[in-house]
Amino acid sequence: MGFIQTYKQSLIAFAFILFLLIPVHMVIERPMLLMERFLPGWGWIEILLLGFYGAFVTHKMIHAHNTAKWRLRIWTLFSFVFFGQLLLGLFGMEQFLMTGQLHFPIPAMIVAGPIYRFQIGFMPILFLSTIVLSGPAWCSQLCYFGALDGLLASNGRPSIIKNKHFIRLSIFFAVLLGALFFRLFQLNESWVIWIIAGFGIIGLSVILFMSRRKGAMVHCTSYCPVGVAVSYLKFVNPFRLEIGNECTFCQKCVRDCRYDALSMEDLKSGKPGISCTYCGDCISACSSSQIRYKLFRFKPQTARMIWIVMTVVLHTVFLGLARI
Repeated sequence: MGFIQTYKQSLIAFAFILFLLIPVHMVIERPMLLMERFLPGWGWIEILLLGFYGAFVTHKMIHAHNTAKWRLRIWTLFSFVFFGQLLLGLFGMEQFLMTGQLHFPIPAMIVAGPIYRFQIGFMPILFLSTIVLSGPAWCSQLCYFGALDGLLASNGRPSIIKNKHFIRLSIFFAVLLGALFFRLFQLNESWVIWIIAGFGIIGLSVILFMSRRKGAMVHCTSYCPVGVAVSYLKFVNPFRLEIGNECTFCQKCVRDCRYDALSMEDLKSGKPGISCTYCGDCISACSSSQIRYKLFRFKPQTARMIWIVMTVVLHTVFLGLARI
């Protein structure tokens, strides 16, 4: 890819980041940018810094051989910033909280919360917006919980997760029905809090012990209800990942997929499994260049660049605005 073409994508990412952050900074009364909260007037500097950051990340991820490495790096950074702010908020520094109030940072609450509260809050709307804009990127770069799953799963050769679909659907519907039960029968709030905390602790245990052992993201693909929602809602987005007819079935991509979304059956079908997040890690592993992004009538490389720019922009905006 040419030098000028690469930096063109970075410039587009820079422009979109400013386009999204400037109105937020100007319109919302409570300062949303951290620098503005501590140093009035410095929010503009933070916007520029985030723009340059997004442009830099885009430049790095446009090259297929860098995508997997930089995806995990920026995802880890986002998770570190998110939970770092949570800890500071717990110690009484309310400047690090979006609303000044603490909420459970467990992804399952995105799908269970609206049912329990009988209303749609900020996080579900934000979540659905990411699905519309970049498909399943939530589960590969935007979820604050999944980065740890990705880090621990990155060691070792991936192994198949048995009964994955049955397990994930069972947990998904159990969470939804549980939230409805708690709401209808007005379960004591302290019990609800303990149950939510327990669900989060079990999820963390799945990451620490199962994902690490299997070399696959067991939490994200088999335990997390949001992962199930993403797997099926992603089809409202026009992006797709496809496998060409000239695939040699070498299965190198299978060894690079941490989402248990590639198998011999998937390769023969011409598309990855339902748990695919379009992360693109498999593209650099494909010796025959048969795995590619698809978006309307765009060329595969153009479709891939659009997806990366879109996803990096969302990641950068989340990095600047995500609060508990």
